[in-house]
Amino acid sequence: MDEIFIAEAGATARRWSGIDIPNETARQMAADLLKLIADFEALRGGLGFEDEPADFEAALRDCKEPG
Repeated sequence: MDEIFIAEAGATARRWSGIDIPNETARQMAADLLKLIADFEALRGGLGFEDEPADFEAALRDCKEPG
């Protein structure tokens, strides 16, 4: 676990809610968040949406019923 991230997550919780990270389960959830952030960072640049932005009007034309 990244202890610095856990400490920062605890400090943020205290700032926003006045509650400390209460137990080991909460510490593990904060560590899981660190992994989730890393997983999203690993996807950066590989999704393709940034390369081909959606065109709402084109999508409407494609779905329009003939007639």
